[in-house]
Amino acid sequence: MSTMRDAEDGDELLARLGSLTAQARELAEVQRSRVELAIALQRGMLPRDLPVARGFRLAVRYAPAYHGLNVGGDWYDVFTLPDGHIGLSIGDVQGHNIEAAAFMGQVRVGLRALASVTSEPGELLSRTNDLLLSLGTDLFATCTFMRLDPATGVLESARAGHIPHIWATADGRSGIADGEGGPPLGIVAGVDFPVTRSRLTTGGVFVLVTDGVVEGPSLSVDEGLDQVVRLAGIAAVAGLEAGALASAVMKVAERVGHEDDAAVLVVGHDGVETP
Repeated sequence: MSTMRDAEDGDELLARLGSLTAQARELAEVQRSRVELAIALQRGMLPRDLPVARGFRLAVRYAPAYHGLNVGGDWYDVFTLPDGHIGLSIGDVQGHNIEAAAFMGQVRVGLRALASVTSEPGELLSRTNDLLLSLGTDLFATCTFMRLDPATGVLESARAGHIPHIWATADGRSGIADGEGGPPLGIVAGVDFPVTRSRLTTGGVFVLVTDGVVEGPSLSVDEGLDQVVRLAGIAAVAGLEAGALASAVMKVAERVGHEDDAAVLVVGHDGVETP
């Protein structure tokens, strides 16, 4: 009897293990499908081509985080505005799942759509903020939006809780933008976002990044930004093209010590200065 009971217990244990294994495989397949869908959403929502402006060079680098179930919502965008100016945005949605990836698409599309109504950076972020709040989601996003005038090199920018951009000039100066920003998009209604103005001179560069590039367990945000400042300063003095600088900045992301989305957007001016 004991032998028969042992055999029955063993069969029951094997059956339970088989059932648990099947459930684990099913769950893994569902999660893998969710990750693949989120990656497809990310790729489909990012711009395929960048605008061309005489005397200016644009470059982007993007590394989505899709290790395990860690799928983020970073984005970049560059597009021509109705008045001939160039709009540039970069941002990061809170969270690392398919909802974050989908919300990223809503933010990017919202910015583009509203930019056809007003491209003034502060007003644009304010309207986008109110639009996102009307959607009733619990998610929020940090963002920087810039408007470049190719005729003068003037850049107007506004920030919503995002990391400040980095600048460098051909005469060896470089630093982190110190303009005031507002809160992230999607948290508080009726917010005003201050606008700062600067000028991109011949040989100069502006670098916009998401926090996955400069911050993590192995690198503080201040250390990461300092590294980007040094790279931008070297690139501007040496006359490196925008793509080479973008690639060098993306290398910083490999040293932050975590797996997160990372986006880099570089604007360089290599044309003849307009008086």
